[in-house]
Amino acid sequence: MRKLTIHELNRLTVEDFKNTEKFPLCVVLDNVRSLHNVGAAFRTCDAFAVSKLWLGGITGRPPHREITKTALGSTESVPWEHAPDVPALVAQLRAEGWQVVAVEQTTGSVPLPQFQPAPNQPLALVFGNEVFGVDDAVLQHCDAAVEIPQFGTKHSLNVSVTVGVLVWDVLTKWGLATGS
Repeated sequence: MRKLTIHELNRLTVEDFKNTEKFPLCVVLDNVRSLHNVGAAFRTCDAFAVSKLWLGGITGRPPHREITKTALGSTESVPWEHAPDVPALVAQLRAEGWQVVAVEQTTGSVPLPQFQPAPNQPLALVFGNEVFGVDDAVLQHCDAAVEIPQFGTKHSLNVSVTVGVLVWDVLTKWGLATGS
């Protein structure tokens, strides 16, 4: 066994990636305060060909040194937009036909292993603030909530880790995570 070289990985150029079809999945960051988490979300969205990254409320936006450091160039490849009003964004996404799912521990949340995304409907996953989670005003506009079962003493995972877990899970359940 040996590591593959950059050449052997056969990765797309940024321009080629921009022109490839993306999965019908978008990520919404609701008031995420850590710029490192924002950069990591960019990288995850690039890795899994997410159609768009929404930076909501106070979530930091490129160009910023701390985002760029973690994103490793993915701020140039991932389509993104800032939405100052996250509840309005989520309502808009639903009106456009997106299934909107908050990633949050709520009274009605579904454990991730039981969550089944709609098969032929675009999906928007909403991830909340590191301390306060998804805002209550945003939750009111979501179709559902999903949570990752946890077995330790903490009640949450880092938001950037959660983005990776959820995106991979959705692509797997859609049968799209087949590798390169």
